[in-house]
Amino acid sequence: MKIKVTTLYVDDQDKALRFYTEVLGFVKKTDFSQGPYRWLTVAPAEDPNGTELQLALNNNPAAKAWQEAIFQQSQPAMMFFTDDIRGDCEGIKARGAEFTMPPTDVTGSTIAMLKDTCGNIIQLTQLARY
Repeated sequence: MKIKVTTLYVDDQDKALRFYTEVLGFVKKTDFSQGPYRWLTVAPAEDPNGTELQLALNNNPAAKAWQEAIFQQSQPAMMFFTDDIRGDCEGIKARGAEFTMPPTDVTGSTIAMLKDTCGNIIQLTQLARY
């Protein structure tokens, strides 16, 4: 077994697609609709056939409540790993992202957090090399 898709709830799928592709550098993987439903996923540019992130509209009351509660607690809704957190943060910031925490050394890693413009906080993590 492997993880093929994981879901992130967003308040606007078009805005999310722009952020995750233009700011974070993911690539659009799938995008199709049936009536009001839209299946939209992105994947890492370096591994377009890897795990996909579904950018799901938060029009489900339970999903919206969860998303808003996590955001209000300043908790990340998703975590991405990088081998160059400081360089990636500089590039992401230059493309307009708002960071809520700059790269910060914590036990075993360096983390940073940013808003995705779609109702979520995203954590970037670089594991320490011992």
